[in-house]
Amino acid sequence: MNLSIMAGPGRTPAQPKAAAPATEAAARAGLAAQGVIYLLVGLLALQVAFGRREAQADQQGALATLSDQPFGAVLLWALGIGLVGMALWRLSEAVFGGAGPDGRKPHMRLLALGRCLFYSYVAYSVLRFTVSGDGGGSGDEKSRDATATALDLPAGRWLVAVGGAVIVVAGVWIGVQAVRRTYRETLKTGEMSPAGRRLADVTGIGGGVTRGLLFAAIGTFAVQAAVKHRSDEAKGLDDTLRTFADTALGPWLLAVVALGLVLFGVFSFVLAARRRV
Repeated sequence: MNLSIMAGPGRTPAQPKAAAPATEAAARAGLAAQGVIYLLVGLLALQVAFGRREAQADQQGALATLSDQPFGAVLLWALGIGLVGMALWRLSEAVFGGAGPDGRKPHMRLLALGRCLFYSYVAYSVLRFTVSGDGGGSGDEKSRDATATALDLPAGRWLVAVGGAVIVVAGVWIGVQAVRRTYRETLKTGEMSPAGRRLADVTGIGGGVTRGLLFAAIGTFAVQAAVKHRSDEAKGLDDTLRTFADTALGPWLLAVVALGLVLFGVFSFVLAARRRV
């Protein structure tokens, strides 16, 4: 983990401390695990776009795909452990600060804590699937159930609407950050070849914009569920992806979005290899 020390007047900035080997290994394993999931979801979405409608383009579908491979159980355990590493790395960023010039600022620590909680849940879901073959239902079912529970709370419609709006804003922020190429602040660009930097830009921008678009779409459906007071209006990743195929552009738009997810999967592998931790 890089703990940048700001130099005072007339001082040379100190070199950031290197991450502990265990923390760096956890971070790289987690980023690789993230890449596997996005890559598989993107490939499943491509299958949906080109006619295989029974394919489930979400985390549950990705896990089922892995489990059907030779040594599937080993692959699932490796994925789950990698995601545990991701959660622990994000926790360390929340406690000690992360890489980059803003890594130790309060808002970045808070963001790291949110990511820690998110990846803790994802890791739990993967390990649960690995042990029992049950991931707790599809992402679409989980979204509808969570929305229904929230709508039944006092001021539930406002709660769901605000939550959906936050997700939309997060999606826009993710897309803008990708276009601005802020990810370069955390990459060891000096150790990368020109081809490697081009790969990072193509996958980082294309994948990041696609990821932001999906967040914004999921948040929009949540807001719609609040306005109509209908939990079935909320959509998980699979249903959200399928809505792209229902537009005027048909399955070709879904294919483009699916390729964007594949790009983000590749970008995660770039981060696993070249990110400063």
